[in-house]
Amino acid sequence: MGALRKSQDALDDIVPYDPKYLPAKILLSANENPCSVPSVVEEEIIAGMKGFAFNRYPDPLANELRDLIAERENRALAARGSKFALTRDNVLVGNAGDELLFDFALAWGGPGRTLLNVVPTFSVYAANAELTGTRVVSLPRKADYSLDEQAILDRVSKGDIDQVVITSPNNPTGDVVSEDFMVRLLNATDALVMLDEAYVEFAEGSLVRLVEEHENLLVLRTFSKAFSCAGVRLGYILAQPSVITEFIKVRQPYSVDAVSQLIGRAVVRNSDAFTPGIEAIKAQRAVVIEELRSLSDIMDVYDSHANFVLVRMPDAGEVWQKLYERGILVRDFSRSRGLEGCLRLTIGTKEENQALLEALRDILAD
Repeated sequence: MGALRKSQDALDDIVPYDPKYLPAKILLSANENPCSVPSVVEEEIIAGMKGFAFNRYPDPLANELRDLIAERENRALAARGSKFALTRDNVLVGNAGDELLFDFALAWGGPGRTLLNVVPTFSVYAANAELTGTRVVSLPRKADYSLDEQAILDRVSKGDIDQVVITSPNNPTGDVVSEDFMVRLLNATDALVMLDEAYVEFAEGSLVRLVEEHENLLVLRTFSKAFSCAGVRLGYILAQPSVITEFIKVRQPYSVDAVSQLIGRAVVRNSDAFTPGIEAIKAQRAVVIEELRSLSDIMDVYDSHANFVLVRMPDAGEVWQKLYERGILVRDFSRSRGLEGCLRLTIGTKEENQALLEALRDILAD
């Protein structure tokens, strides 16, 4: 038996997701936190690993971690004057946001169903829809990358949309959605609306309080960005229990291993220890944006509420190559639809950012 039976037809036109990872001295391409976890978190993780029961399956739903996440979110809600309180039934933990995004496609997508996607944005949303046989309707953003709010409302009013993804801050453009628009959207449709808040810690605040009155809202979070755990693969969703139940039906059992749960608990218990690092990234973001705008009058620099900055310039692909030759890796979107001529620059340490700016200064001066 020599020949292999063909894979399913849905895979024929799908190109595997490529995170564009390359080795470099300065990594400013993947929106990672430039610093690892604080020492207090590391110490708790090390202590927890002593006598660790590697031979036992993990809690399949990570219930202790769900409780801790709910408690943390409740403190944040109370600080903003909200009386809404989450329990573990409002939380589901996954193998990073990636698993939960795929579960979103499995549970609310599929043949005969439709995703409304607002582009440019994270390409995995549409890729997951393709894998699950979900139709994708893509609406473009405005020229400045802000949402075309009326176009979105008009489209969902047709009644055939099953899923909507709104990303705030959006990757790779860095803009945020307003609470007023989210409320109007949630009231205008019965589709499940995912609000992807992977970068929310670098912005002004979450809209998770809207979950209380809107069963069709799902908020996605990650440990990968602000909480320095990109290597751990841990994320979670916040929603009403009826939505969480549907996700549990499609998720993989034991998808969050016991070590990741231990690390997640240590991060959540000590989440305040990450605040200085988050504030440092936000301060550096302001410096980088200001200095980028002073470098060249041929570069468009977009405001950002995340830990990255999107820029547009002539010959962006050539600039990317020259940066890489200097040991600096940034993300090249210059040949992506809607992002022509754009590079995305992750905010690193002060020293990394200065190295990037100096390299750009030299390259643009040639």
